[in-house]
Amino acid sequence: MVEVFKTNVYAVSHSEKIIELLYQHFPECKINFDLDDCDNILRIEGSAFETEKIKLIVNENGYMCEVLE
Repeated sequence: MVEVFKTNVYAVSHSEKIIELLYQHFPECKINFDLDDCDNILRIEGSAFETEKIKLIVNENGYMCEVLE
């Protein structure tokens, strides 16, 4: 399963922190940001992750995160 999120994370250092937090909850997933994209994409690939939990983790750290349709 792959999910793509639109975020307002703009700095590499911030994206690294978010990725580290997400790996704590979803260590088996492949997680990355594309900050060169206009939507500052967060992409998660794996067999076991919860979309709402990902949004919550990113939101709790001060960033917007919504599923890219």
